[in-house]
Amino acid sequence: MSQTLTLDTLLAAARKASRALAGADRDAGLRAMAAGLERDAERVLAANAEDVRAARAGGMPAPQLDRLTLAPERLRAIAAACEEVAALPDPLGRVQGGWTLAAGPRVTRVTVPFGVIAMVYESRPNVTVDAAALALKAGSAAVLRGSASALRSNRALVASLRRSLAEAGLPHDAVQLVDSPDRELVTELLRANGKVDLVIPRGGAGLIRHVVANATVPVIETGVGNCHVYVDAGADPETARRIVLNAKVQRPGVCNAAETLLVHEAEAPSLLPRLAAELRAAGVELRGCERTRALVPEALPATESDWETEFLDLVLAVRVVPSLDAALEHIDRYGTRHSEAIVTRSLHSAERFRREVDAAAVFVNASTRFNDGFEFGFGAEIGISTQKLHARGPMGLEALVTYKYVVDGSGEVRA
Repeated sequence: MSQTLTLDTLLAAARKASRALAGADRDAGLRAMAAGLERDAERVLAANAEDVRAARAGGMPAPQLDRLTLAPERLRAIAAACEEVAALPDPLGRVQGGWTLAAGPRVTRVTVPFGVIAMVYESRPNVTVDAAALALKAGSAAVLRGSASALRSNRALVASLRRSLAEAGLPHDAVQLVDSPDRELVTELLRANGKVDLVIPRGGAGLIRHVVANATVPVIETGVGNCHVYVDAGADPETARRIVLNAKVQRPGVCNAAETLLVHEAEAPSLLPRLAAELRAAGVELRGCERTRALVPEALPATESDWETEFLDLVLAVRVVPSLDAALEHIDRYGTRHSEAIVTRSLHSAERFRREVDAAAVFVNASTRFNDGFEFGFGAEIGISTQKLHARGPMGLEALVTYKYVVDGSGEVRA
């Protein structure tokens, strides 16, 4: 059987399953998925351990290894997320508005599923379950294509999810895995018009560019996170210290981690030496402008590419700026419209930052690490969109439904 025929068969099964979901007890399926992950934990963790060993032997950097790894507590959290999604209100069948035409018929706009949602992502096995759970709650089938580095993990996870759905009386084909590392299958998936209703990429800049450039199926573009923290003149130094350390160090290999620190010149002499020492003690490599290096000689010289880079690692670019205007200009030039933060005591600075920064999420005196569907109360997220059409920011259930117009009449015809 050819690869195309194999993918066609998989997508046909997903389409058939999606038609059965809207009227099914999807919450029971989600609860069964949670219980199944607990039941199959040993098998899933063993498969993941093989992936991690192979990735480590292949030289995968530590932050990427962290994203790949499923520790027991992480797997429990993933299972708990299924329960939390089950507890969320049903996003389908919501009346978003209605009116009566002059001729008599009643028009209602009602939320409905997309149908088949494809997810193309890199080595984060938690995305496998989050995407499946959110798609299921939203009444759509999920077609999942993870990276080769997580293939064993994804096989074990999807096998567990499908078995649990069948046990709950739901179509197991509502969760599908493109079970091959062949990249040609990704291109086939991206061009499966009429078989796939929506594609969501989640990963690095290269993956997202490939999906956007090659897809003929509609795409919601999740964005690269070149995120900034700006410390304003007069900012509280302890608040700045906590936020910068959290935004950079707590989990550096994720898209909402800070990659560049901007410090107002009035605060730099007192703040930067101490903060730099704490960052370096946490293993962070600093790359600074000339003014930064005058205060922190241990910092490496920053290059133009450092301002543009999503490091996803314990690396931080640091620039001393003369004003809020300069910080806003830097963010506008190098930011990726993802997550941007200001630390300030000034209501004027805070308001300007809120108003003028073009990003999916803007934080005032809080860490960029909060830009997350779970933290926002969405139960889970399928990705963080940096585009402006349909969905922006962490995408939960509201981003995974569309709508249709239902027109009820009593025999009226248009004049």
